[in-house]
Amino acid sequence: MKRTERISSMEEILDKTLEMIREMDSALEKYRALQPEIEELNRYYGSREWHGDLKADAEGKLPADLKRGVLSEDGIYDALTDNRRLAEEMQEIVQDFNKEN
Repeated sequence: MKRTERISSMEEILDKTLEMIREMDSALEKYRALQPEIEELNRYYGSREWHGDLKADAEGKLPADLKRGVLSEDGIYDALTDNRRLAEEMQEIVQDFNKEN
């Protein structure tokens, strides 16, 4: 590879890296800020309140146009599981990074 090609190639990698770092910084900031609400959702899931809300839905006591994905066991479970998976993936990335550096 010629010097100018190598420099152009590395410049492209640098640009992509800087863009991804900016995107990840923004996403991680939002993700971290949301964690207290995710914990609130975790406490709600399976609680006495959640069961009462689920029962009220089954009895038709909730408005028909009310969005109620939180009353789906799979919806909350999947969201909480994905949240944990993301945290574990971030830990793996850090471990790999520490091994390499």
